[in-house]
Amino acid sequence: MEPENRSTLATALYWWGRLTGLLDNLSWMPPLLVRLFVGYFFFETGWAKLHNLPAFVQHFQEWGIPYPAFNAALSAWTECLGGALTIAGLATRFVSVAMVINMAVAILSVKLKNVSGVDDFVELDEPLYALFYVWLGFAGAGAVSLDRLISAALGVKTETPSSTLSAPAPAVRRG
Repeated sequence: MEPENRSTLATALYWWGRLTGLLDNLSWMPPLLVRLFVGYFFFETGWAKLHNLPAFVQHFQEWGIPYPAFNAALSAWTECLGGALTIAGLATRFVSVAMVINMAVAILSVKLKNVSGVDDFVELDEPLYALFYVWLGFAGAGAVSLDRLISAALGVKTETPSSTLSAPAPAVRRG
């Protein structure tokens, strides 16, 4: 390689290193933004369903969901409380399980009836919300959360997002 090309490459690698270092320092931001956005969405929709529960129960009856009064209330409370806890970053992994189940029920009971192929499925909102909660369930609430604050107060060591992302792949047994 010619000296000027090496210099250009070295400069590009230097700036790439600076950029990735900056992004590593801001790794607390994506979980916070996802939690605030998705948490607020579910808090708001759950709140609205709780304040118009008879109409929500009627939808459950129309969709053929068993025990519509119980399941509508359960779904609405799951969204409202789950959204509030998600915003705060409290019990995030527990909430993630409940929210993924809530979205799976919505997809399987209501949404799949109108899906005729992969194109229709990927245009649904519910799988995206479920995937956000799958990610939060694996990654945790992040550094700016009550989960992290409580862990620190209890002396429980938590991994940083970069350490969880760079963990080695599990060994594969051959033979």
